[in-house]
Amino acid sequence: MKISNHAFVNQLLVYTLVMICFSGTIGLGTVWIRHQISLTANATKVLDAQIAECDRRINETKAVLEAEQDTAVLKQRNAQWHLGLVPPTQEQIVRLPGDPVMRLAAKHNSGLFNDGATPVTVNLRVADLAH
Repeated sequence: MKISNHAFVNQLLVYTLVMICFSGTIGLGTVWIRHQISLTANATKVLDAQIAECDRRINETKAVLEAEQDTAVLKQRNAQWHLGLVPPTQEQIVRLPGDPVMRLAAKHNSGLFNDGATPVTVNLRVADLAH
């Protein structure tokens, strides 16, 4: 009887050690995964801050460009730098009919499909097709 009780205690001890090791492995894996999630979240915060900074700089640049393109500012720069620029006369203005977006798209895509392409004529005889 003592031998079977001793064997049972040994098996119980082995199973307990295996369960402790298994639980410890799961615990370490969980801690490692949470650490990886934290690192990823921090990297995402840094990237979001960089994107926000880029957006802010783009908006500032747009504001400066819009301010510089104002008619009064352009006239002031013309006078300040002695450029001698004058507004165009009515004879210099040409108005084109149609949609400007479609006209620009057609101009951009005009050479896409027919750049240097020459038609090729192929003569086939019925006897050649029979084989």
